[in-house]
Amino acid sequence: MRWLAVILVFVLAACVTKLGPDGRTESTVNAKYLLKSEVDRFADTNRAEVVSSLLTIADKLYKRNPKEWKKGGAVSREAALDRLKMRTQRNWPELNGLREGSAASLAFSEAYAGDRVAALVFGLLSMVDAAFEHREEFYILDSLNEIKLYNTARNMDVAVWKLGHDRTAAGELFLLSNELDPANRNLSFEREFGRVMGLLDFMAKVVADRNGRTFSRLSQSVVSAVFLPVSFLK
Repeated sequence: MRWLAVILVFVLAACVTKLGPDGRTESTVNAKYLLKSEVDRFADTNRAEVVSSLLTIADKLYKRNPKEWKKGGAVSREAALDRLKMRTQRNWPELNGLREGSAASLAFSEAYAGDRVAALVFGLLSMVDAAFEHREEFYILDSLNEIKLYNTARNMDVAVWKLGHDRTAAGELFLLSNELDPANRNLSFEREFGRVMGLLDFMAKVVADRNGRTFSRLSQSVVSAVFLPVSFLK
């Protein structure tokens, strides 16, 4: 009841009076705006930016590993990216129902014969979906969990480590990413992942402050390369 009273106050306070076509006054309310706090609007933008960066990473990975989108049966790199964008509306039979860390880990499994880029990025995107409670927009009564956001950020760090270190039995990287050749050094993948981690870490801090909880950064050895749980957290 307290929340309903607060919402009602916002609605009444924000009513705008104007002349209608018949000369009478009429009130208009932008209900969508009124039902969002500053934190909600920030969460909307933060989530959109994180997803956009992960899709940029997927595009970069496909450019460096063009055989992967072909293995996935896509007709083009763009089609493979579109599939990732529509991930919640399509089935992924090659992943056998796996999501989050379990799906991302397939990209670094010798036994996996499918599209490794799709497995990795789908896994990371599904972590983000879980961290943001499977919502694309947020309103006053919606809540987020700072530990889910924090764990998702740490999982991006794990993904970076695995991209640079996990190899096949023949000694080849499962996926090519950063170019470390001094003559043609390219760390764009690391920078993009760093941007994602920064966005998620800052969102975790904002959520912790909103929830009135003390947020302490936990230590994790990235060398263990184990993806942390997200959706099973309460």
